Formats: sequence, structure tokens, C-alpha cells
Amino acid sequence: MTKDKSIFIKNIYYMLSYAFTTLQQSDDDKIATEEFENMHNLFAAILSKGIGRQLKQGLYREYINQNEDLPVMRGKIDMPGTIKNKIEKKQRLACEFDELSENNLLNQILKTTVMLLLRHADVDADYKSDLKKEMLFFTNVEDVEPLGIKWSSIRFQRNNQTYRVLLSICQLVIEGMLLTTDDGEYKLASFVDDQRMNRLYEKFILEYYIKEHPELKASASQIPWALDDGMGTLLPVMQSDIMLESQSGDTVLIIDAKYYTHTLAENRFNARMLHSANLYQIFTYVKNKDKDMGDGEHSVSGMLLYAKTDEEKQPNNSYQMSGNKISVRTLDLNMEFSEISKQLDGIVVEHFTKKMGCSL
Repeated sequence: MTKDKSIFIKNIYYMLSYAFTTLQQSDDDKIATEEFENMHNLFAAILSKGIGRQLKQGLYREYINQNEDLPVMRGKIDMPGTIKNKIEKKQRLACEFDELSENNLLNQILKTTVMLLLRHADVDADYKSDLKKEMLFFTNVEDVEPLGIKWSSIRFQRNNQTYRVLLSICQLVIEGMLLTTDDGEYKLASFVDDQRMNRLYEKFILEYYIKEHPELKASASQIPWALDDGMGTLLPVMQSDIMLESQSGDTVLIIDAKYYTHTLAENRFNARMLHSANLYQIFTYVKNKDKDMGDGEHSVSGMLLYAKTDEEKQPNNSYQMSGNKISVRTLDLNMEFSEISKQLDGIVVEHFTKKMGCSL
């Protein structure tokens, strides 16, 4: 059983909705109530809805440099091309000009992703039909090489901000679900790999706390090293996944979100135990943050929050380590979303309610 099969498909939609909050912007969006048998249908539905909204606003266009042979001058003359035409006795001017076009990278990525989904057998006919109708508006848009897309180079401006979520979904599909066959053709895999799901899992938890618990300060903050001499050359950055902090600033919970196929590691004696690197990391984060908060009264705790797997043994432990609480928990994503919310809310209750003197 692959990992995504142990998660309600609609819960992946909720995770995406928190990670990319504009998925929730449409009141008539029924995706959350639909039943999806696989992730391909889910992505097809999200893209269909999103592209439909974009078409109503109009496809993003930008100026593209063109070079054509024309009977009259447009833009500026390309002299080498014009001389070549003269030699070949063509009564044409080679012209170079900028033209406002929808054939730009953003629309090319949308079309490329949709074409991949249209060719996949697991996407239902109804979703394919909707996507095919929308692709009629992309006739002048070219495909691009999926694995050649430089995602980090894409820049969003005021007039193409509406593409940000759509392109994020496309990146998840292309990077996480794309395989190359022996003959060089592309096909979509049946699951998103752990690395991509881990990023989504982290972002979902962070955005959930930002939205649902405004009484706390939720961020993905960096933690400074507690250095005796201030010399930190070559030290790696300590980047937390989720840091929850009381408004008073005296209570902090650092959460490291982990999405693994196997929650526990196996030692050489075949005994199941926590991943040592994960435990070392969260302990280091907590102790350095504790030192950073100074000598005043405060509390810093840490938590490894694993996505629950189908394994029989799941960690649910708390440890007192050098004056700090380190917990290891699992978040069961194979439940109704209201139950997932209760699990996340329970973490806040456990670590903040008594200290804040309130009930949530």
C-alpha cells in the first residue's frame, strides 16, 4: 500500500487549501465535498476549477519578441534578414517587434501539466472533458519540456499573482508525479513521493496554526546558535518547520514535521526505535532556542510530529531532556478532517492552555 493511499484523498485537498489559501476563495467550489479515488482526479479537478476562474479573468499575456518577414515595416528592420530576402527576390521586410502574447512560460506550464493529466488513464472522463474544453483557449500556447522547467526562476508580479497557486499545483504534479519511460515518453506515477509530500505536510501544519490559532505567533523561524565566542563560520542554518510562540513570548513550541513511509527506524538488532537524526535535530533546536531566550522565566519545548503510517507500532512519547520537554507524536491523516483539526488543536491545548490561563 503506497503512503498516499493511507490518507483520505479529500484530506490532501484540505492540506492544499491551507498551504495555498486561495483554493478556498470560491464559495461555489465543491471540490472539498467530492469523492476522489486517486490523486490524479484531485489534481485534475483543482486545475480545472482554477483554470476556469483564470479564463474568466483572461489569460496572462506578456510581450514576446517576434521576428517575421512582412510586406510592411513593423517594429524595427532586421537588416541581415531583409538583405537575405532581397537576394532571394522576396518582396518582404524582415522585422523584429514585440507582441503581446499568451504564449508565455506560465501558460505553457499550465498546458503541459493538463496534457499530462489528459493522457493518464486514471483521470476520469468527466474531468478530462472539462480540461479539454479549457484547452481550446490555449491553442496558441506551446508545450514545454516538463523536466526542464526552472521553477526557481519564475517571478510573479501584480498582474499574474493569480497564477501562483496554479503553478504550485503544477509543480507538485510535474516534480512529484512524473516518470520517464524507456522510450523517452512521460507518464505520471501513481503517487507523490515522500519528499514532496513532506513539504506539503510541513506547510499545511504551519498554515493551519496561522489561520486557526491567531492567539499564537506561528512561523518557520530560524534559530540562532548559542555561541560562546560569536564565531559561527560554516555552521548550518537552523531552520524550524513550525515555531509556535505565545503572545507574551515566554512559551515556545518547536515542531519538526516528518512525513515518512516508515515512522520508526530499525537498528542492527532489528529493534524499532526513533530516527536518531530527527531526535538530535529537535533537541539541538530546543536547547539553542532556550539559550537564546535568556535568563528570564520561559518554557521551550520540542515535538517531532510524524504523519501516521499503517505500521503497527506508532510513537507517542514525551521525554524530559536537560530541563526541556521533547515529545514524539503522530498525526493521523486517515480520518475526517474535523478529527485532524482536533489532533492539531490538542497540541496547542497541551503546550499552551495552562500557561496562557485560557481554554481553547
